Amino acid sequence: MGELTLFLVRFAYLAILWIFVLSALSVIRSDMFGARVPEPRPAKGKAARQPRRRGVPTQAVVVEGGNRGITVPLSEAPILIGRGSDAAIKLDDDYVSTRHARIALSGDQWFVEDLGSTNGTYLGTVRLTQPTALPLGAQVRVGKTIIELRK
Repeated sequence: MGELTLFLVRFAYLAILWIFVLSALSVIRSDMFGARVPEPRPAKGKAARQPRRRGVPTQAVVVEGGNRGITVPLSEAPILIGRGSDAAIKLDDDYVSTRHARIALSGDQWFVEDLGSTNGTYLGTVRLTQPTALPLGAQVRVGKTIIELRK
């Protein structure tokens, strides 16, 4: 092998090694501090609070898991779920990311959205890949914890 070929092979190996190291650091950073998620803002001219209607959920309740019994009123929407200190539903679950999922209102419908968590967010047995409508009584699984919307 020529000197130039050997130099190029070494340089390519070193570049690939650094790409791997920087990727690993990026994953560790996002798991520790969470991804930045912009907070939705109400449209101009619309009231922040909407009147209550029949059949509309008013609270998110942890029904299974280590934090069973936590109840958060949906008037505090959007509701962040995770291990972080800024989470409205703070879970002590090893399978939950710092900023794991969010429950938010869009129009007249509640939606649940996975925020790029490692272990995923499930609606029933289906893993979420995009914001999904959340009907009354549907079970959202985050790690070993199950959350429901209730009246």
